[in-house]
Amino acid sequence: MKQAEEESGPPAGNATAAGWRCCVCGFVFHGDKPPKGCPVCHSPSHEFIRDGPRVPLVYYGEPFDVLLINGSTHRAGNTGYMAGLAEEVLREQGIPYRRFNLSEHHIDYCWCCYSVRAESCTFPCRNTKDDMPAFHRMLAASKAVIIVSPINWNSMSARLKVFLDRTTCLNNLYHLQKPGHTMGKVAGILVCGHEDGAIKTAMDIWLNFQQMGYILAPFGIGFRTHGSEFNSSSDRAFFQNDEFIVRQARGVASNVITLMQEGLEERLKDRLVPVTE
Repeated sequence: MKQAEEESGPPAGNATAAGWRCCVCGFVFHGDKPPKGCPVCHSPSHEFIRDGPRVPLVYYGEPFDVLLINGSTHRAGNTGYMAGLAEEVLREQGIPYRRFNLSEHHIDYCWCCYSVRAESCTFPCRNTKDDMPAFHRMLAASKAVIIVSPINWNSMSARLKVFLDRTTCLNNLYHLQKPGHTMGKVAGILVCGHEDGAIKTAMDIWLNFQQMGYILAPFGIGFRTHGSEFNSSSDRAFFQNDEFIVRQARGVASNVITLMQEGLEERLKDRLVPVTE
């Protein structure tokens, strides 16, 4: 995804100029180019996208193999860089894929219909007013998913947690003894962050996909951290000059592709017994 240039535009008061919205905090800047940084949350210019009326995400059923999700609040930060490394492998191997940065999309919190009664948690989801129904359909249509997450308080980001909460309707199909849409698909997980919590974050994410019938690719979890002894402002330079993060991200992506191409989803159809919470 093309990143905005780090140049400032006219003052924010120039309402006739183009609008740029910070994907992190929602601040809108008016100018020909995004500002050098967000004055509200201090995110760099790469976090700005063109502002305009929200257009719901729609999936029309075009076939593709891998759904690549950047779960960070910062679409162009260190997690985005790790997602880009995985994306390179998908492109190099000619794998049809779709990449999404969750910070660019509108996903409501889960209504927890299941807690009222199991039958109320349905697929398609009752909440049809945000972007999640399109993601539901893409999860069902794709053969594999690669989730890339930052470490926030020893776990995933709030954006990614909401995304995963909203997959409950897919998991609940098995409880309602209905045909599932995700059994036998392949998953890979990538995590990066400033300090500790990478394994816990990966396992928190994996538990969700395991409950939907996904199969973790061999060597399907990769992570890289910098260290609490360093200032977080130095993380970006560290990651972008680190060979280990490249091996981790590219290796997991390659392993997901290899297992996906074994066709386990089709071979295991009607042979697995759903055992979920």
